[in-house]
Amino acid sequence: MKTIVTIIFIIFLGFTAQAQNSTADVKVETTEMTIVTETSYEWNLETKTEVARLYKFKNSNIKKELNFLTKANKPKIA
Repeated sequence: MKTIVTIIFIIFLGFTAQAQNSTADVKVETTEMTIVTETSYEWNLETKTEVARLYKFKNSNIKKELNFLTKANKPKIA
């Protein structure tokens, strides 16, 4: 009895799958792009002064805050 019900169920699923209407093909608009063969470089010779700070002490507050650890950085045991 179980095998007969299973076969009828599989046949029913096959008929319903074939009865679905297929969707119409959607046409996509294409755009043409040109290839650039020449490149021009602009040289900016203006100098900008930037400040870099060096810290003598190992336990500086900035270095502590920049060297933080997250939960993802901790090793996990497999």
